[in-house]
Amino acid sequence: MTFLGFTSTPAIMTPILLNCMGSEHNEFIKQHVQVNNPYLEGMEEDILYHFSLSNKTHNLPEMFGDIKFVCVGGSANRMKAFAQFIHQELQLPGNPEEITDICEGTDRYCMYKVGPVLSISHGMGVPSISIMLHELIKLLHHAQSRDVVLFRLGTSGGVGLPPGTVVITDKAVDYSFRAQFEQVVLGKVITRSTELDEGVASELLQCSSELQNIPSVIGNTMCTSDFYEGQGRLDGALCSFSRAEKLEYLRKAYEAGVRNIEMESTVFAAMCRVCGLKAAVICVTLLNRFDGDQITSTHDVLTEYQQRPQVLVSHFIKKRLGLIV
Repeated sequence: MTFLGFTSTPAIMTPILLNCMGSEHNEFIKQHVQVNNPYLEGMEEDILYHFSLSNKTHNLPEMFGDIKFVCVGGSANRMKAFAQFIHQELQLPGNPEEITDICEGTDRYCMYKVGPVLSISHGMGVPSISIMLHELIKLLHHAQSRDVVLFRLGTSGGVGLPPGTVVITDKAVDYSFRAQFEQVVLGKVITRSTELDEGVASELLQCSSELQNIPSVIGNTMCTSDFYEGQGRLDGALCSFSRAEKLEYLRKAYEAGVRNIEMESTVFAAMCRVCGLKAAVICVTLLNRFDGDQITSTHDVLTEYQQRPQVLVSHFIKKRLGLIV
């Protein structure tokens, strides 16, 4: 099948499809990506507005039914680069420089399909990624996708770790180091668990041991509502605390198992968990927050750091597809 310049070859697709074949209809239902909204089934059309897609105007099963891996990250440019990178890693036919943005009808997110891999940007912060995830999960549901693994690839501030360390998230925690995400719904606070799939995390850690220059750890990731005061930075336009208070908070975070700080992991973990999706958060640290607040590494060094989660997830995908032992 050819779509947007990419061809799904039998070498890639056959082992995937064999792994997904169930002998009973109930097994199919179990593996099928589920939503947690009873009202969707009664809708004549579901418009995925921020993707510029719809289950009525587009044949979503034909377009996305073979998706097995979804990789999301904040930057549109970075996710385009990842799509080009994974295209080369999977040795797919066609020119990776000619990939087409499926969401080119909107300027909110970008989306690239590369064989069984979907690469999508999610913007910055919980609100932005949450909108994307609602529509992504519905897209996978309408496409009748099965056995999908989601990855958030990103950058972060390290807590007690040297720059360049890849943190594979055990639990996404909030500002009080609790493994939960709070969502206000109709004026009430709904609390959802943010534990991620242990099996996928362990598999990723094993993959990192098979690669060079990908130092990796499993640890908790703290998700905050902003980049500056919410993360205890002293260099924002506002600062309501002392340096000593900042360091004490980071010390408490470290003692609670926190190894990095970013701004999307809790809602990502919570939504994937509610919908029964296996998921992982893989973020590289750009600095050790105990040593400072500003990122001072050179552009070339930062570029290499940012590629580390991509290399790790690519290795994971190739192993799952049987392309490497």
